[in-house]
Amino acid sequence: MAKLQALVDYLDGYLSIPGHPDYRTALNGLQVQGTAEVERVAAAVDTSEAVIQEAGREGVDLLLVHHGLFWDGLRPLTGRRFRKVEALVSSGIALYSAHLPLDAHPEVGNCALLARALDIAVQGRFGVFEDAPIGWYGTPAEWEREELVRRCEMVLGGPVQLLDGGPAKLQKVAVVTGGGGSFIEEAAVAGIDTLVTGEGSHHTFVDAHELGVNVLYGGHYRTETFGVKALAEHLASVFGLEWVFLDHPSGL
Repeated sequence: MAKLQALVDYLDGYLSIPGHPDYRTALNGLQVQGTAEVERVAAAVDTSEAVIQEAGREGVDLLLVHHGLFWDGLRPLTGRRFRKVEALVSSGIALYSAHLPLDAHPEVGNCALLARALDIAVQGRFGVFEDAPIGWYGTPAEWEREELVRRCEMVLGGPVQLLDGGPAKLQKVAVVTGGGGSFIEEAAVAGIDTLVTGEGSHHTFVDAHELGVNVLYGGHYRTETFGVKALAEHLASVFGLEWVFLDHPSGL
């Protein structure tokens, strides 16, 4: 067992939570306080009712998530919002959320782990949010565009949508997980020919072709399972805890 406060202090430091820029509604860090002693940790991408219920069945003391409770802003704790908080409090489950600090982390971050899984030789940072880099870029092991698509599908376990706006021969690939379609213009300016991400808006089809960038959409959820799993495994290893991944794919 480990003290909850010790785990929170460690996570805050390891992920550089204080001061890391993020969306106002991300509220990184401990979102719901739970039992003082932690023995079993769970990781999940989203804080859904289904995930919270499964965490209760699994006997979890601490739930690590990428997307926390408060994305829809300042709202009353009624209906489904109340049900989530009530379930966490009644079960004594603490909730800890890490959004962009987890995406950006060099060791357990979504972007770094996906880049490594795709055999991209990382050369530097890419994709800036309020002066803080989120993703990475580098040289691909697979120089052919179609081969990179196939590798993405193998690594992510599902289909990948290709916007073939760039060259068939690849030289520089960037990875920004989740909703990274907004970084197409930044990729073009940086001389990056291919962007691997989760999803993007409709207009990114035009952006990709007019700016000369390949874009691979692998799904928001599927590109962001890497970080929470790696973080839970790391935390469990440091503190001698059990951990489990709660998989509830959105298909998006």
